[in-house]
Amino acid sequence: MANLRNIKDRINSIKNTQKITKAMKMVAAAKVKKAESAVKASRPFTLELYKMFCWAYKEVEKNKCDKIKTKNNIDNYPALLEKREVNTVGILVVSSNKGLAGAYCANIVRYSINLIKELISKGKKVKVYIIGQKAIPALKNASKQLNFEIVKTYTNILDEINSSSAYIIASALADDYINHKIDSIELVTTRYKNMMTYSTESWQLLPAQSESNQIKEFRSNELDKELNVNHNIQKIEPLSEFLPNLNMVLSSIVPMYITNVIFQALLEAQASELASRMSAMSAATNNAADMISNLTIEYNKERQAKITQEITEVISGAGALK
Repeated sequence: MANLRNIKDRINSIKNTQKITKAMKMVAAAKVKKAESAVKASRPFTLELYKMFCWAYKEVEKNKCDKIKTKNNIDNYPALLEKREVNTVGILVVSSNKGLAGAYCANIVRYSINLIKELISKGKKVKVYIIGQKAIPALKNASKQLNFEIVKTYTNILDEINSSSAYIIASALADDYINHKIDSIELVTTRYKNMMTYSTESWQLLPAQSESNQIKEFRSNELDKELNVNHNIQKIEPLSEFLPNLNMVLSSIVPMYITNVIFQALLEAQASELASRMSAMSAATNNAADMISNLTIEYNKERQAKITQEITEVISGAGALK
């Protein structure tokens, strides 16, 4: 009977776990709808801001802007647009604060480490900035082996994603860039595609440039098709006149553009994480159901064997009395 009790305990334990995974799946499903709506709402603005930045950037290439003095480094657009020799690369990694999302964080960490290895093999120094708790332990271990520096971690940003949080990160990165602590910044994030699919990517953040392929690719995304958005950037002619002047326009557009790229990355990552968690919890719930089914069959077999054995013993005992 001890074996039967063990099987019964395992079935009850798995049923309790199944209730948890099913609840987590439902919570993730509810949240991912909201996150997907946020991504849908932000992409058209990101594309329009990108077009405005492209117009202004082309004018800067024609008419080189003089250096300016600003209170905040992120407002110093000539320095942020300046291209220089890249010796030290900064990498902003967007991970998550919570687990139970399948291979979501593992994919981000793996992609980041491969990118770091590639840069180091090219003779570049690497400094890493991390958003989210889950990537910190793995990247800290990797930093000891690959010899790169983790400059700063942000663990509260993902609790409530907003433009103010993105601006804080953008300002810190702009400070390090203008102070020549880093010569370029790449952003590692996930691009949300649908409930079942996301991709891990790296985006160029600084120096700010008009060939931002990660933004242009939003045009062909399924979500943009749903919105019936037609962003043909190539056919739009650059503006020939800026009011009140080019400097005033750029001083507003460049900080807004950099901040918005980070904000967009955070939204994309949030939706991808929730979709991954929903899929992982769905798979866990289904696996629990399979295990319960298999254990129930095993329990019934054991129980039937016990009953058969008891019947045999009764018959044998009755026969011995005759």
